[in-house]
Amino acid sequence: MILWLNGTHGAGKTTTSALVQQLIPDSRVFDAEKVGETLMDIKPALPWTGNFQDWEPWRPLVVETARRVLEYTGGTLVMPMTVLVEQYWREISSGLDQHEIPVRHFVLHADQDTLRRRIEGDTDLGPSTFRLAYLEPYAEAARTWLHGEAEVVDTTHLTPAQAAQQIAEAVKA
Repeated sequence: MILWLNGTHGAGKTTTSALVQQLIPDSRVFDAEKVGETLMDIKPALPWTGNFQDWEPWRPLVVETARRVLEYTGGTLVMPMTVLVEQYWREISSGLDQHEIPVRHFVLHADQDTLRRRIEGDTDLGPSTFRLAYLEPYAEAARTWLHGEAEVVDTTHLTPAQAAQQIAEAVKA
């Protein structure tokens, strides 16, 4: 099984995924961003689009990597990864479905003011114009398709531990 934690920057995906992994027996965290980083290391570089998710190989490589890891280890993969383009989500989710891999899709949501405050106050990564630029695309995806495709966990007033507990309880139910 895959527990996909979606949502924009500042929603708490990375922190929450590590905590979910501790609550779900036989689980591992797989950050699909690492697949994008591998593609970014290709020399000469692939044509830059502004986001590695736009590169056609990224989506099937995420599916294939997750499939291979699950085939090798079994258990559950907890995958913290923002996917705001509906077509990309469809490619990934249908690819996983073709391999009969069940996916529980969660969106970690917070209101725009909270997200902005978290990004601007991030002491690990520092304020980031890149991360702030995704606030409006997230809001648009949430309005048009994303919240209808996932189980929404509002993290506006939750700690990452509380969000992780809520996800773990939903999975175990």
